[in-house]
Amino acid sequence: MSLPAPAPRRHLHTRTIVCEGYRRDDDLWDIEASIVDTKTYTYEEPDRGLRRPGDPVHHMAVRLTLDAEMVVRAIEVDMPSTPYATCLTAAPAYQGLVGKRVGLGWRKAVNECVGGVRGCTHVRELLFPMATVAFQTIGGWKEKESGHEDMEGVPGNASGRPYFLDGCKSWAVDGPVVARLHPQYAVRREAKSEER
Repeated sequence: MSLPAPAPRRHLHTRTIVCEGYRRDDDLWDIEASIVDTKTYTYEEPDRGLRRPGDPVHHMAVRLTLDAEMVVRAIEVDMPSTPYATCLTAAPAYQGLVGKRVGLGWRKAVNECVGGVRGCTHVRELLFPMATVAFQTIGGWKEKESGHEDMEGVPGNASGRPYFLDGCKSWAVDGPVVARLHPQYAVRREAKSEER
């Protein structure tokens, strides 16, 4: 399915976000992300002056190194292109995320550490899709013939219940996917009778 044809329009801005997950040889995990903003027209910035189409407005990159429990062991932030020199001074604050766990409460931990004037909006925004990529990388489909032992299963809570159950339509615990793939967590919900 594709979107319906748009109204007549002119392309002005592109934001590209790329997130990638890696298993390291030392059995840690690297989750990397970058964000690049570009304009399709020439414009003037207060600090950098004339900017041409395709020049990056923003270009930021982050590497999170996680252990198997999704705890941040290291974080690196690079800002190759920023509109203001002061943007670069936000990078050290991200070290406050070392020791935090990606999972329930991650968004709160990020905002407490680097929210508002403590951090960079664009780097902070990258940390949210990086969490999803971490789950896809560490707890996603198992790689065939990887040379590594199979993972113990997807990250879950203390009971072992996978984190993604009831997180979307397909993973509803009363739906057919959970009934087929995780029957131990499947439930039948009573249909509400319609009032007349």
